[in-house]
Amino acid sequence: MLGNRRLIIDTFCEVYDQLRPWADAEFWDFSNIQIVPNAIYVIGRAQGNLNQHQIKQLTESNTIKVVLSNPAEGSETIKQQTEHIGYGELIKQGRMLLIGGGDMESQYHHLRYDSFLPKVFDYNEYNKTAQTLPLIFSETSKPYKFLFLNGRSRPHRKFLLESFQLSGLLAQCLWTNLDLRGHPQHEITLFNNGKNLMSDSFPIKYLPKEYEVNRYQNNLDRPRSRNYVKHDLFYSGTNPGGQAQFEWGEIYLEPRPYIDTYFSLVSETVFTYPYSFRTEKIWKPIAIGHPWIAVGNFGYYRDMHELGFKSFGHLIDEKFDLIYNNVDRLNRIRDVVEDLCRTDYNLTSFLQEARSICEYNQQHLRTMRDTVRKEFPDRFKNFLITNGFING
Repeated sequence: MLGNRRLIIDTFCEVYDQLRPWADAEFWDFSNIQIVPNAIYVIGRAQGNLNQHQIKQLTESNTIKVVLSNPAEGSETIKQQTEHIGYGELIKQGRMLLIGGGDMESQYHHLRYDSFLPKVFDYNEYNKTAQTLPLIFSETSKPYKFLFLNGRSRPHRKFLLESFQLSGLLAQCLWTNLDLRGHPQHEITLFNNGKNLMSDSFPIKYLPKEYEVNRYQNNLDRPRSRNYVKHDLFYSGTNPGGQAQFEWGEIYLEPRPYIDTYFSLVSETVFTYPYSFRTEKIWKPIAIGHPWIAVGNFGYYRDMHELGFKSFGHLIDEKFDLIYNNVDRLNRIRDVVEDLCRTDYNLTSFLQEARSICEYNQQHLRTMRDTVRKEFPDRFKNFLITNGFING
């Protein structure tokens, strides 16, 4: 019981472990439960999608209080999803609350839970690979300039892939692209000889086999079944019913790509929406101790600093973080990367002088892992009080 209401939680709400000690009941199929009037229901993405009409009716009639929980999505992505389903107005009215993984406008009654931050050290691979930090800095002559991993095609990623292709830098970095699609109608454009390169597809590229995580190396030779090949790469077999199964492969780490590059160019999910959403993309290089440059939304670095993490502004110009215009910010990030990569001397100096920051961030991430999880239940309770779902 929280305040004067019972708390009933979806077993797949992504904060189940944190809220379970306070729960009066739990469920996995919302359509087959006996509704408890006046209770608070924490509902995950799948059940929220499958039962949208019933959930909206129960919310609008004030029969129950609903908190949608999907911290694996955040900021722009979760905003689009909730509005598409039809929950957007209820969230803005404060009649329904939202737990997501990133920041949003104040008009959305929303609680951020950085779910990706604590997850990286949940995998044994991280505890092993984090010990490879000394190798990153001892091997100063590296075959590639930087690591640039791209899954789903997004305009800022497509722009940088095309830009580095034009400059010849792409051939000098270790990169992937798992999505053929272009972005012809977006505000971000890149013209060459009068043609907008954003309209074109960009070739699929996996990591070379020796750099891929062992469990996925055999999948590199699988036939590609679609334009977006992430599921082909992270295929894990079939279930008893013969249906294909896929893993969240992005979470795993292979040390060699980090050892053989000077820094990671982290292309985050959100770029044009001015609210931060930090995913596994930034926590992986931090966990292993790799220098990084982030391609993120306006204020992304500012928000990282507020969490206690340090960046490399004493070595490179990071003022691009507060360039509000998306195209100008992206152009400046590209220029900073290309300037840094002009000579091996620049890269070697950057690497050596970045080490203390990488060591600090790696340790701070370990500390934050426990903090984020421990603080969430009280943050959730205060969130409910602030929004009038329970009594203070």
